[in-house]
Amino acid sequence: MSIKTILLLGALISGLGVMIGAFGAHGLAKMLTESGRTATFETAVKYQMYHALGLLLVGILMTQFPGATGLKLSGLCFLIGILIFSGSLYILCLTGIKWMGAITPIGGLFMIGGWLNLVWVLAKNLP
Repeated sequence: MSIKTILLLGALISGLGVMIGAFGAHGLAKMLTESGRTATFETAVKYQMYHALGLLLVGILMTQFPGATGLKLSGLCFLIGILIFSGSLYILCLTGIKWMGAITPIGGLFMIGGWLNLVWVLAKNLP
């Protein structure tokens, strides 16, 4: 992924997080309350936003430290993590398909991997 792609995805996914969060709070509030999934939906939005900001951070770091290798891997891990973690929770909340919750931790592992890789890259490349 290019710097531009990572930054655009970070901005887009952040904006979508705000829209999805607002839709959940207003358009889906009754359904989420009745199904007992309000907290699950909020968790999905929260982690989407954290990791979308992580994507933006990675893109900014790529511009500041162009010689640092491995930053793209963190961005890719964040993106995959968002899609699997938040995506599976959104599907669970909207459809009630409970097995979707079983794949959520895979997304969480990608998110953790992205942060751990970022620590490694920064420790290796910063003066």
